[in-house]
Amino acid sequence: MQKEGLLAPNNRQNKGLRHAMHGVMALNVAAAASTIFLDGHRALIAGGVAVTCSVLVLLVALAATRLVAADMKQHLELFDQAQGTSRQIEELFAMTDMLQAAEDHDDAGAVLMATAHRLLPEYGGALYVFNNSRDRLDLAKAWNVSENFDPAATLLPGNCWALKRGKPHINDASSDTLCCMHDIGSVATVEVPMMARGQVFGLLVLAYDGAEAFQNLKGIRRVTRALADSMSLALSNIALREKLRTQSLRDPLTGLYNRRYMEDALERYLSLAERTGAATSVVMIDLDNFKRLNDNYGHAKGDAVLRDVAGQFVGALRPSDVVARYGGEELMVILPNCGVEDAAAKAEMLRMRIESLSEVHGAPISASFGVATVPETSINAADVIPMADAALYAAKNAGKNCVIAADKRSTSPDDLVGPRLAVTG
Repeated sequence: MQKEGLLAPNNRQNKGLRHAMHGVMALNVAAAASTIFLDGHRALIAGGVAVTCSVLVLLVALAATRLVAADMKQHLELFDQAQGTSRQIEELFAMTDMLQAAEDHDDAGAVLMATAHRLLPEYGGALYVFNNSRDRLDLAKAWNVSENFDPAATLLPGNCWALKRGKPHINDASSDTLCCMHDIGSVATVEVPMMARGQVFGLLVLAYDGAEAFQNLKGIRRVTRALADSMSLALSNIALREKLRTQSLRDPLTGLYNRRYMEDALERYLSLAERTGAATSVVMIDLDNFKRLNDNYGHAKGDAVLRDVAGQFVGALRPSDVVARYGGEELMVILPNCGVEDAAAKAEMLRMRIESLSEVHGAPISASFGVATVPETSINAADVIPMADAALYAAKNAGKNCVIAADKRSTSPDDLVGPRLAVTG
């Protein structure tokens, strides 16, 4: 739509005024012309009529001018609104396109912040992402933070009216609105839940620190909702990709990493160890008499034992340590920056934790451990797993339920000694 078309005064009222003005002008011309052919009293009357008509012409013209000006102003406002809406739509389309390439929450938050800066520069904002494991919302991104608007690091869903209602909610204490329990600042905010397929993925918060905050926040509800909808889809896609990635790298029964991930992680850690000289240990674990456990108590019991053993490992090791299900009842632990003595001590601690599960399950549960370390016991990645496996078999032959560590290498790389008993159960 062209601006010139919007400015054209084409309503009925303006047309009526123009017709009236033309009629009065015609009457004025007729009255003025009649004074030429009349004299005396009649000429005076005709002159008075002419003057009156002139005044009417001026009044009608003034009224028409004012109406045209008002009409032009209205059309200009509509044009500006249309232009603003068009720009918003273009920005939102660009945002949606960028979000398709977002790989994680940081990427998505950066796109949201950039778009919000362009569309709503006077507003502060915050992006919260739902943490399923802890049942809370964690702050992922914040912008235009001020003394009055300082978003909390975490929010609880039960304290947020927007999440409880599944609808946008405005917090403005000065307007006597019902505020969320986590709203403790002096600035007014609008909170919009980010939901997809009935699941909550996050929360968008926009803040306005100024006069008539409630009305201003109401005025941006459409834009805010559009931002939240785009982010909802993006966060949903990120969660889906993360779930698929996790499924490809995790063992479905125990939740531990699978053998594929373990092999990749071992290669990375050992390459780093070769460059830095730091020790990296590998611990091989095999549950003792696991076939007998399945035969006597059923496979459901065996699965439960494997899950509980995995839980013992996850709770006892460092975040940098890698625990994987190597196959069947065999597990493997990668311990970066850990020498053979420390690795054997950690293995002994794990052995005791596994043995404690016997009372829980009402069945004898134990495991045997084999430990090898690069560069202390093994030259490189090619022989660290065979040496850990050999130490594991030595533990089995030593009576099971114990830890065996391979001996440290001698000065000569070719002079390797066999595994030795490090710790026994």
